[in-house]
Amino acid sequence: TIRRIFAALGLWYSVTVAARRSQATMSLTDVVPPGVVTGDDLVKLLDHARANGYAIPAVNCTSSSTINACLEAAKKYNSPVMIQVSNGGGAFMVGKAIKDPNAAAAGSVALAMHVRSVAKYYGIPVVLHSDHCAKKLLPWFDGMLKADEEFYAKYGEPLFSSHMLDLSEEPDEENIAICAEYFKRMAPMKIWLEMEIGITGGEEDGV
Repeated sequence: TIRRIFAALGLWYSVTVAARRSQATMSLTDVVPPGVVTGDDLVKLLDHARANGYAIPAVNCTSSSTINACLEAAKKYNSPVMIQVSNGGGAFMVGKAIKDPNAAAAGSVALAMHVRSVAKYYGIPVVLHSDHCAKKLLPWFDGMLKADEEFYAKYGEPLFSSHMLDLSEEPDEENIAICAEYFKRMAPMKIWLEMEIGITGGEEDGV
């Protein structure tokens, strides 16, 4: 039995190493198509990054101009890139004079739609992500998730690649419970959920 276990482990290791070596010899265009990547394509992209030992830069953007600048830099160096939007960035996109409670969500969706419209022309894969969302900002998260669902109904994939919930100010049990409820809505669309537990210092959108 022990010999069988070690034999199975050896086979698993050989297959894993072979798969990673195969990933390491593949170019980006062999792995995923250019433009916004979601679901299974996002997994392939992250596996390629790990196999080739590189990190994917993530940049918070507040306008079409900052988005285009990031995409241009990524194209220049043939690198994938993560375009992020924060609650404050979404509000900035709409305009600081707008005090509507849905302004940040509307601005974030507008930024995401811009990325969706132009990213493929830069020839590199793009991860579309929303950054730290505290409990007090959940209406913003709800607005983006609604847009994901509407986009998914039309095109079979979500608007965003992934979202982050930062409920680190809340008790761990509440943090995990809220994240789990949201993930139930996100999983059918294969949206990644990043969550944060524990406070490490600093400040992101009031967290």
